[in-house]
Amino acid sequence: MPADFQHTPVLLDECIKALALNAGGTYVDVTAGGGGHCSEILRRLGPGGRLIALDRDRDAVAAAAARLGAVQAQLGERCAPFELVHAPMSELAAVLEQRGLGDGSIDGILADLGVSSHQLSTASRGFSFAREGPLDMRMDRSCGPCAADLVNELPESELADIIYRHGDESKSRRIARAIVRRREAAPITTTAELAELDAVAVGGRRGAKIHPATRTFQALRIHLNDEPGELSSLLEAGLRLLRSGGRWAVITFHSGEDRAVKQYFAGLARECTCPPSLPVCVCDGQPQVRLLPRRGIAPGADEMAANPRARSARLRVAELLSGVSIEEETAGEH
Repeated sequence: MPADFQHTPVLLDECIKALALNAGGTYVDVTAGGGGHCSEILRRLGPGGRLIALDRDRDAVAAAAARLGAVQAQLGERCAPFELVHAPMSELAAVLEQRGLGDGSIDGILADLGVSSHQLSTASRGFSFAREGPLDMRMDRSCGPCAADLVNELPESELADIIYRHGDESKSRRIARAIVRRREAAPITTTAELAELDAVAVGGRRGAKIHPATRTFQALRIHLNDEPGELSSLLEAGLRLLRSGGRWAVITFHSGEDRAVKQYFAGLARECTCPPSLPVCVCDGQPQVRLLPRRGIAPGADEMAANPRARSARLRVAELLSGVSIEEETAGEH
């Protein structure tokens, strides 16, 4: 593992329990990170099992490879085969298809959403205002624009919309206006520059529990990396890829992504989809998943004290019910 890669898996025990691992099953971790979660999955699989781990951050892939390699060396012939792939979660179905794994072939899918501790603590990645660095924020540094491109090129109205929509920032228009004024004099290139003008724009918010730039940085990161689109692709693919009895385990870190997962799972768990105005059910609907538990799982006090990043985490788990026909459910979709 790279010497500077720090990684503390969140809700680790809860995830392992939620997946109800079968030693001979096939499991996918779509956010390998530093390998914390997927290495524990690998420890519990036997030679008849299989693990595939994805991440769009090459640093994470390298770190996970080192950790999984250590598990393999420890287990020897008892270790399940595994593979690490540099790819975003939106490419999960294609990655699996290339390996001969199609619909109904996966026993469990794990996703640990958001930004990793390594990304936040590495100044050169530009995710955090706590460490001055280039305004980058790309999870995959091999492609696409960076955060500096957004703040220096997008129209003021679009910047305000992004900061409001993805950051729940009530002062988004004021912040966007300050960004545009500053960039007219010189490009904004560092995390410190953006954090400073953000704080000035909102008046510092004395007594606030979080830094004034927190929501702006979150919003830019979410938009830049298309996190809502990535999550939507994963959720849609999961329903097809899981076998009956297979489980999804998704860890969220902010209200927007948690709401998306909660609502999607709740929709699959609903029996009746008729409009409330109808006096009786005419859809003859059946739930496709079972929620485990219905309200999700939060970290305990000990974990939150040991790892402050875990405080906003929530684990949501869904089990695909047996007897659900994916072909029938998707036949009418266009």
